[in-house]
Amino acid sequence: MTLARNSDAHIGLPIVGWLESIAHRIILSHGWTRFGLAVAAGAIGALAMPPYGMLPALALSLTVAVWLIDGASAGPRGWCTLRDCALIGWAWGFGYFVAGLWWLGAAFLVEADQFAWAMPLGVVGLPAVLAVFYALGFAAARLVWSRGIGRLFALAFGLAGSEWLRGHLFTGFPWNNVGMALGGNLWLMQGASLVGLYGLSLIVVPIAAAPAALVTGASPRARFGPVVAGGLVLAVLALFGAWRVPSGPDATIAGVRLRLIQPNIQQDEKFGPEARDSVVDKYLELSDRATSPERSGIADVTHIVWPESAFPFLIQRDPQTLGRIGAVLPKDKHLITGAARAQEPLTREHAVFFNSILTIEHGGTLGQTYDKVHLVPFGEYLPGPFDAILRALGLRQFVSVPGGFTPGSRAGQRILPIPGLPPVAATICYESIFPGAIVPADAADAAAVVPGLILNLTNDAWFGDTPGPHQHFAQARLRAVEEGLPLVRDANSGISAVVDAHGRIVAALPLGQEGVLDAELPARIPGRTVYAHLGDVPFAAMLLCAVLIAFAGRRRDAQGAA
Repeated sequence: MTLARNSDAHIGLPIVGWLESIAHRIILSHGWTRFGLAVAAGAIGALAMPPYGMLPALALSLTVAVWLIDGASAGPRGWCTLRDCALIGWAWGFGYFVAGLWWLGAAFLVEADQFAWAMPLGVVGLPAVLAVFYALGFAAARLVWSRGIGRLFALAFGLAGSEWLRGHLFTGFPWNNVGMALGGNLWLMQGASLVGLYGLSLIVVPIAAAPAALVTGASPRARFGPVVAGGLVLAVLALFGAWRVPSGPDATIAGVRLRLIQPNIQQDEKFGPEARDSVVDKYLELSDRATSPERSGIADVTHIVWPESAFPFLIQRDPQTLGRIGAVLPKDKHLITGAARAQEPLTREHAVFFNSILTIEHGGTLGQTYDKVHLVPFGEYLPGPFDAILRALGLRQFVSVPGGFTPGSRAGQRILPIPGLPPVAATICYESIFPGAIVPADAADAAAVVPGLILNLTNDAWFGDTPGPHQHFAQARLRAVEEGLPLVRDANSGISAVVDAHGRIVAALPLGQEGVLDAELPARIPGRTVYAHLGDVPFAAMLLCAVLIAFAGRRRDAQGAA
């Protein structure tokens, strides 16, 4: 890639000349210098993720990525340049994931005597594996790379395509998808109602990478056009968001009054059965706590919500505790709680456990049940190919359940009927981060039950006061916008919140604070969003457009060379 040096374009713009000098050094870098620049650029890009939300950081990150690929693509097309671009992509992804997921290390310290030695596997090993997707993305971009504006769309095609693969292959892990750089702003996130998270990724990449053209464009139009166009796209996206979000609050469901309990119990306090009574006492005290002179406790609410894994024991096999809970619940009140559940009969030979949502009624009667379908690898179970090897090394899943949890039946996913509430789309923990997986696929059928809210019970206490819980909440919040459904989220240590169908936070409890949150339930939007109706079809169409634009740029290069 040759830098364009048009002195007329520099009049009054000395910063362009300064950028050209920097870009020239980056493009000509090689070896470990190029590798280190890619790692650093990826790490800077992670600042665009919650809780920081610094979109300019992603612009800097992807601009450097474009220049690095320019340098690797300067030679003849072939295996070597494809390999070099894949290495740049891996290094960029490694920096991005280490900087964005370092907080995973906190989970290894909850039971440090057993897991501290394995911390590098989470803090460095997982980012190294996830970075392979970006290696594939950068290599795919190189296949359709060009010298002009088309290369911005080549990078968008490669990165967004690799993000989709990351969200689907090997159980999927779409955490900190680059589209979340737009997913933290109320107006900009509304685009997810049309194209979903993966579509936001495809939009944000060429916008963020556009500054690369400032110093590599062959004319003033080629230099400034992409930046201006990117600004206009952002403005249109924001205007759409401002139009879509109503000026007043959403309507609420009559007769529903929620009480969310955030006990803020530290994870290491919940492991032993000796904590049984103290844990239950705390939940019951918070559930009946007067929150104001007008609010005296359970009598003023219809549904009480407790977080994921609320009990350090099997509540279904503890009639005494069920009786205590049932005695506090009036006849017309309902408790929704996370709990481990055993499949009966429970014997040494037949021990099957689920991570579940249970409802408990007056008198301690167990009602409806949802069993978590999408389990966390290594957290709730050891993947089959590695199970025997890892157990031989003395490693088990973080959640201490013999043999790990068993996933619930996908045939039963995911609508949970709870008296007094609209049909509930139930999710546990990180099930809320998967776009398009919140509502069953048959919800478009006229006879299917369409949910009226998303319920997410989680326990982020594993990760303490780190960016992790903020990222988790932001991703769950975006599902509300995608599906046009309100979100009710209860987390042990936070962030617990009620979010309306436009992504507005109606009420919330901050991270790391014990508390009680009373709120009404917002209504779903009328009809269904475009994304809820079409899923990733708009994203696929956009991906095709991006690769066609990239091919057009490559063809112009070939014609110019001829």
